[in-house]
Amino acid sequence: MKIGKTVGIALLAALMGFAAWVGLSASRVQAASQGEDLDHTMRSVASAFALVEKNFADPVSSERAFYQGAIPGMLHTLDPHSVFVDPAEYREMQRRQRAQYFGVGMEITMDQNKVVVMRPFPGSPAAEADLRRGDVIVAVDGKDTTAMESPAVADLLRGPRGTDVKISVRREGAAEPITVQVTRGAIETSVVDAFWWKPGIIYLSLTSFEAQNVAKDVEDDLAKLGEQNANGLILDLRENRGGLVNEAVAVAGRFLRDGQMVVSHRGRAEAEQPFRAHAVAAAQRYPMVVLVNGDSASASEIVAGALQDHDRAWVLGETTFGKGLVQQQFPLSEGAALLLTIAHYYTPSGRLIQRDYTHQSFYDYYTHHSDTQNTDDLKTTDSGRKVYGGGGIAPDEKYPNPHYTIFQRRLGVAWGAPGIFFHFGNIFFDGAKPSLAAGWQVDEDTLNRFKAFLKTQQVTFTDAEFEANKSWLEQQIRWELYFRAFGQTTADRAKWEDDPEVKKAVESMPEAQALMHQVERVLAQRGARG
Repeated sequence: MKIGKTVGIALLAALMGFAAWVGLSASRVQAASQGEDLDHTMRSVASAFALVEKNFADPVSSERAFYQGAIPGMLHTLDPHSVFVDPAEYREMQRRQRAQYFGVGMEITMDQNKVVVMRPFPGSPAAEADLRRGDVIVAVDGKDTTAMESPAVADLLRGPRGTDVKISVRREGAAEPITVQVTRGAIETSVVDAFWWKPGIIYLSLTSFEAQNVAKDVEDDLAKLGEQNANGLILDLRENRGGLVNEAVAVAGRFLRDGQMVVSHRGRAEAEQPFRAHAVAAAQRYPMVVLVNGDSASASEIVAGALQDHDRAWVLGETTFGKGLVQQQFPLSEGAALLLTIAHYYTPSGRLIQRDYTHQSFYDYYTHHSDTQNTDDLKTTDSGRKVYGGGGIAPDEKYPNPHYTIFQRRLGVAWGAPGIFFHFGNIFFDGAKPSLAAGWQVDEDTLNRFKAFLKTQQVTFTDAEFEANKSWLEQQIRWELYFRAFGQTTADRAKWEDDPEVKKAVESMPEAQALMHQVERVLAQRGARG
């Protein structure tokens, strides 16, 4: 998208207005001279851009100058989480928040410069048309997509409900491209999965709070299971990087007493705003264990912090990321937006979630996470346990994430790309519809096939390395092949059932139960004293 000189000037004017609004909103009593200084500064920016546009050796895109340069540069001086979102990113963010759109219903991504299907959503038009994980999209409605990026292909796949789209894919084991006609429908997505891990123990996984249907899906899934029969619940927030605060408040609040504080936020131009619990009766009677790690951030930290401060759950895992800044969306011209930090989040006990970012680069902030807590930010839970702020949510019991071996890193799993197991899955079924027997396990023949496949991919390893990592290899291969044969839900549940940290969570239920009894006694004593 080229926005041109006229739009560039309009954008600059909008930014000047926005900057003036921020300056005036921050304090109504600022001197008029400060507003004049701001106006002078913005005129200097306009003059600098005019000089660049007139004299730079090559033609200047105002989109690049402002969208990639001036605006992100300005925000980069503030904090790690205030960001500029270009129009395409903003549309996609809004779509994820709605959790519904019209299209064919599949997740796609880039893999080795090709657009591939990661998964068709269960029951979607894509799944009904037998589009499969690993298919390479080569054309949409006859338009060649081999040189396109995945967002552009996604735009071609979406469209009005009831309209048809032809999708051509290359599939491993098929000699020619396969073309299917798919009728677009309403696609709803969910980040919630709940099932009985063992009799009496519910496992509830939330991978994000981005969508507006998270709390509703939690209610629906737990109602279907029969939550009233639970003797314990494991809430898995590992790798959950956050999302919408209202969804986090609703999820945490259902497990708390009615009216209890879930979180509050306050900032320079924001009065303190508390968010309180709306309890669900069936969710009050059983103990809970919450699983977190270093990638649990923002909204997931709100949930973990609230449940910990009220002694409602035993928190197990690693110290969370420490992202407690409130971003508000400010739409700009051309469909872009600013996500600007306006306040800080505080847990019910009053501790700050956000860790310090002022004494390091933003790169180090994102990539080097320590367990250091701010000992000056000492608070207590409802029952009097000590907790600290300013560094994320520290667990009640540490359970570190497993570290990848050199061999495992060599296979690329640590970087989260589709990876070697994804490509092995592409060839395993040789073009046939993926099918496995119920309860299928990785056998020696499958391991030998995988070893041979690694050699064709020029992956260097020794037989000793392969043997030492055999159990891990079996888990990864099983997950990939289960995904293709049974779907992601079945693959994930099989993985979680063997997860040692989930097993540790079950063993920790007595600690969670003791917390519930302890806080009940403390609150009863306080009530008796009036």
